[in-house]
Amino acid sequence: MKAIDYEQVISVGCGIDVHKDVIVATVRSNSKDYQTRQFTAYTSSLTELRDWCKEEGVTHVAMESTGVYWKPVFNILEEDFAI
Repeated sequence: MKAIDYEQVISVGCGIDVHKDVIVATVRSNSKDYQTRQFTAYTSSLTELRDWCKEEGVTHVAMESTGVYWKPVFNILEEDFAI
């Protein structure tokens, strides 16, 4: 099977899966290097998520969420990243 390669448009991005009590975030800088961490839904933990993303050089964030659980995450991240 032939591999399909795509041009990387964003240098460092973060994908976030938002649940009611747990936020799972993966920062990826290329097709091989990535880190995944879990955070709680409390503001202090969301601030840690924001700071971690800044330290890793994240410029763009993509979130997946059910219901309204994304709103606190968005409120913490919107000023620092393209969402």
